[in-house]
Formats: sequence, structure tokens, C-alpha cells
Amino acid sequence: MKHIVGFFNGIMQRYLPDPFLFVIILTFAVFGFGLIFTDSTPINLVQYWGEGFWGLLAFSMQMILVLVTGHVLASSPLCKKGLTRLASLPSSPGQAVVLVSIISLLASFINWGFGLVVGALFSKELAKQVKYVDYRLLIASAYSGFVIWHGGLSGSVPLTIATPSHFAEDMIGLIPTSQTIFSTFNLVIVAALFVAVPIVNRLMMPPKEEAFVVDPELLKDFQAASAEVEHMTPAARLENSRIISLTIGAAGIVFLGYYFVEKGLLLNLDIVNFLFLFLGILFHGTPRNFLKAVTEAVKGTSGIIIQFPFYAGLMGIMVSSGLATVISEAFVSISTETTFAMFVFWSAGIVNFFVPSGGGQWAVQAPVVLDAAQALDVPTAKAAMAVAWGDAWTNMIQPFWALPALAIAGLKAKDIMGYCVMILLVSGVIISLGLLIF
Repeated sequence: MKHIVGFFNGIMQRYLPDPFLFVIILTFAVFGFGLIFTDSTPINLVQYWGEGFWGLLAFSMQMILVLVTGHVLASSPLCKKGLTRLASLPSSPGQAVVLVSIISLLASFINWGFGLVVGALFSKELAKQVKYVDYRLLIASAYSGFVIWHGGLSGSVPLTIATPSHFAEDMIGLIPTSQTIFSTFNLVIVAALFVAVPIVNRLMMPPKEEAFVVDPELLKDFQAASAEVEHMTPAARLENSRIISLTIGAAGIVFLGYYFVEKGLLLNLDIVNFLFLFLGILFHGTPRNFLKAVTEAVKGTSGIIIQFPFYAGLMGIMVSSGLATVISEAFVSISTETTFAMFVFWSAGIVNFFVPSGGGQWAVQAPVVLDAAQALDVPTAKAAMAVAWGDAWTNMIQPFWALPALAIAGLKAKDIMGYCVMILLVSGVIISLGLLIF
């Protein structure tokens, strides 16, 4: 295992470019595929790219807030104490890797945005306390839990088809989560990944003398300095007022209370951000401390700000040119009733490289997949979850989704992608078998 991981790490360190260059290369590749496999002209493809370029602005802001609010919350004194205590549980590097894998899997199953932030923040705290633990593997282990998100409670495909008035309702009606998220085949896949991912991560741990160890002093986050109240101007007193933070923070918590009473524990990206934001305001005590923490957190958002528009442009080409449909139809055409879900899963994994959005990918693939599923007498719920799992699967080697975790960790994509390749291979086998057998 260590030799295989060393090989993949060497490949990634040598050949994987910065995520910004990666998306540029993907853009050139998709442009070429569009010319070869669709009827689009070069002018058409440039037009699709430009028209789609700003299609992820709202989502980009959501992702920036996931990173900022999560980082701000974790840097608060109360959360730091909690993370410190939890990080004191493992007594060896191996235990640390297993623990962060399990925490990340649990958090990602609950909500994907929550999982992206929690695992990376917890990894930093573990790196401060556990001697000789490989920091790159810790962050890779934290990110590896993300592979489970689309089979969890925040999966966009199963939640979409369970929601009235979804775009395919006329074709398939409403499909309850009991047939998707809580179906036997999905729960078996989830359970298998909960076992396999921590084990694989533990097996990838390098020898003590080869571990990439980070000085704990370099991982220390912003520490809010307590302000002196004497001789303050009225403005300064407001900036250091606990009453203001308590009041606005309490208003946010009251809203969340009403939301959960009315809709139950239904988490989405906006609610996670709202929760993190107002807990951060409360836990930092004063507006001044909160804003200092925000200033520190914002420094890690540059990758999201500059790269997500390019991925939106990719999506524009894939969708408008019909290239995503071409890929789906190619896999569907060679499928049988038994192999259909597995081939759909593989095709979704490929499409995910270029359309890194669960909802967007479902909109592209659903017409082809649902028609074929009905023709082959394959349960619609299983076909939909095959797309969902494909979308989650290749996220393991897609820098788009790793950006928040990398920003928190202060690492580059090539530092963790060698480990993530192993998780991609193992999880691919598990998910394929689950869809093939059940």
C-alpha cells in the first residue's frame, strides 16, 4: 500500500498543476471534445463558455461563506476548546487518521458543507497535538469523508426528486427518500465506506521518519486580544460591546429555532452558513473580535473567487453543446438491466469532472438516464442514486471541491491528491459492487 501511495504521490507532486491551471487545462480539453463529439462550431463553444461563465456566482458566494463562517466559528474560544479536547483523544498518528476520517464521514453524511469545513479544522487541531502525524494525510483523510455526501441527508439528487414540482415529476412522480437515501442498497454502500475509508487512510500512513510534520506554531489561528475599556471613544465602545453581539446573535438563533420547528432538521447550505455565522458572532463575544476573525478567514478564499467562474464556463460548454448528454448516452447504450446502474455511475463520475454541481449534473443526465431506466425496467430511484454517487465519487480528485479544505489547511492540491486517488479507487469498487449486486 505504501509503495502504491508513494507512486501516486510522486505523480501528483510532479505533474498536477495548481488548481487554477487545472481548470484552464480542463477548459481546453472540453473545447476539443466539443468539436470532436458534437456539432458545435468553435464560435458556438466560445459562446456557450462565455454565457455560462457567471452561472455559479450565487453558489460561489455560498462556498466562500462556508469557508469563512466555518473558520470563524472554529477560531472562537469555545470551539477551540472543544476541538482541543476532541483532538486529545488519539494517542498515536494512526488513531488520529482514523478519528478524523470518521468525523469527516459523519459530518459529510449530515451535510456536505458542514463536512468540508469540520474535517479540515479538526485536522489542524490534531496536527497541533499528535506528534509525528503526517499533515498531508490528515487533510486528505478529512477530505475523503466527502465521498459520502450524495448518499447522505443533504444529497441534492434524492432531495430534488422527493420535492414537489421538480423538473422530472411528470416522468417519474415524487420518489421518497425511503427509496433513495434510506434504501437498502444505499445504506449498505454508506456502511461499507464508513468501514473502508478509515482503514484505507490508516494503511496509507507513512513511516515516522517520512511523515510530513508541521510545526504546531505555524498552525495557530487568530487569537482575539481582549480590549481595554478605559478611555474608549463611543465608537470603540460599540465595537467592543458584548450586548450588540448577544442581541444580534440571539435574533439569529431565534430564527433558526422557528426554522427547525417548522421544517425539522432539514439542512441546506444557506442554513448551515446562517448557523455558523450567528454562532460565530455569539462565541467571539464582541463585534471587534468577530470582524478580526473574519479578516483572517477571508485570506483563504482567493481560490474559490477566481476559479469557480471558470468551472461555470465549463458547465456552459458541457450543457449547451450536448457533450454531457453524449457521454451519458455512450454508457447507457452498452448497459443491460444488471449493469445499468453501474455504468450510469461511471458516466456520472466522468461528467462530474466538467460539471461539478450535483443539481446541475442531474439536470443534464436525468433525461437520458430516466428514459433508459424505464426502458430497461430499472428502478428509477436506483438510477437516480447512481448519478448521485457518480457525482460524489470523482470529487476525490476534483480540486474544485477540495479548495475550501485546502484553504483552511494551507496546502496545495498536489499535496493530498495522491492519497485521494487511493480513496477514489477503493470507493469506486465499493460503490460499483453495491449498485451491481443490490
